[in-house]
Amino acid sequence: MIDVAALFPDTYEASRQRFRSQLERLRARWPQARLHSRALEADENLTTDWFDAPPARATERLLIVTTGEHGIEGTIGAGILQLIVDEFLDRLNPQHTGLLLLHVINPWGMCNHRRTNAANVDLNRNFVRSPSDLDPTLNPDYAHLDRFLNPARPLQGLALARPGFLAGLGGHLMRMGPKTFQAVTLQGQYRNPRGLHFGGTAIQEETRLLMDLYRQLPAPYGHVLHLDMHTGYGPQDQMTLVNSSLEPRASPDLVRLFDYPRVAKATLAEFYPIRGDMIDYMYRMFQDEFPRTRLYATAFEFGTLGDSLPALLRGLRTMIWETQVHQFGTRDTRLRQIVQREFQALFAPSNAHWRRKAIADARQALEGILRAEGFLPG
Repeated sequence: MIDVAALFPDTYEASRQRFRSQLERLRARWPQARLHSRALEADENLTTDWFDAPPARATERLLIVTTGEHGIEGTIGAGILQLIVDEFLDRLNPQHTGLLLLHVINPWGMCNHRRTNAANVDLNRNFVRSPSDLDPTLNPDYAHLDRFLNPARPLQGLALARPGFLAGLGGHLMRMGPKTFQAVTLQGQYRNPRGLHFGGTAIQEETRLLMDLYRQLPAPYGHVLHLDMHTGYGPQDQMTLVNSSLEPRASPDLVRLFDYPRVAKATLAEFYPIRGDMIDYMYRMFQDEFPRTRLYATAFEFGTLGDSLPALLRGLRTMIWETQVHQFGTRDTRLRQIVQREFQALFAPSNAHWRRKAIADARQALEGILRAEGFLPG
């Protein structure tokens, strides 16, 4: 049985050290594999690290795996990345298949147990084709929710915070309806730099690094497969493959093709739409710059609290309170600890049963995708 505790790292530093230590292992099959490291401009101790491993002969296929775009989610992402290294890389053909394995897009967020970077930017709302797309007039209905989602004051004690949340929520749900409310909340906004799902006013350094990598590597390859790791949304005990709305194949067709039970597109009908999404960016970039290269890109979304209405509301409340505490603080030490514990449960669960199920789901999805996309023999 797999050692669940050993697979998922306790800290950013431990995770990075383990990742870096894989170089010689990779070079045994990909002799030209190289380890790269890029430090953040504001803190040289925080780095994004990646392996570039070109194939020995024909550049037929490239496998990209990325983790930690939402920093705190890097704990689970690092575990799944290690699973790929341990169980799948030896089954790939290094003569024809290249690798780009990237550890923690958002190192500040992983180190500080936050989803955003140090500027409070949600990097998965920051992948745009032009800086002009970071437009504060987009998602205009967010303005009606701003005071509810982003209270500009210290978080009060539980006796006031809970009923205040429920009262505000009820009014907005009645006015907008649950589906619209969720879409407006989650899709991203560019107007409040201290608020939830802020996409930034400029393309972030973490985003620029990935954009540069994506432009440099795919050109020689005929087929690129990109797997990105996330946590938080969906059923508690079932990972969801979340595809771009630009993926041409229908979700039910991919369920059958991958032999995996849960596939959805990031649309209002199937999941929720996202502005500035990295997977969308990949599809648009390939359409414009690599039209002859076949691409399949998807996010592994490991649900945590679940997708029932109470679970969704608990998750939203946790997100609001965590942002509020980070931005404005709280005098209630116990409440701060509760918020931190809930935030960890939402994006980096430590429950051994949950982690074992996440491993099983990832293994099943990897097997199905790698075979269907031709990276493993059929």
